[in-house]
Amino acid sequence: MRTTLTLDEDVAAKLKAEARKTGQPFKVTVNACLRAGLGVRSASQSSKPFRVKPYTLGLRPGINVDKISTLLDELDGPEHK
Repeated sequence: MRTTLTLDEDVAAKLKAEARKTGQPFKVTVNACLRAGLGVRSASQSSKPFRVKPYTLGLRPGINVDKISTLLDELDGPEHK
């Protein structure tokens, strides 16, 4: 398929550099980069979303975890200081 594509200057420079580095024609380099980019995008969309599985911490009833200094005193004892 033949089409006109307007590239930003920085993108065009990177593509030209890649074409020189690989020795491939510019058209082949553009197609390869587009395929790679589209492949990454579709692979990331098809993966399952990350889920956190909660579990209990096994704390004793009556321990308040909102106040850390009080919690440490309860767990370590007042002589620990």
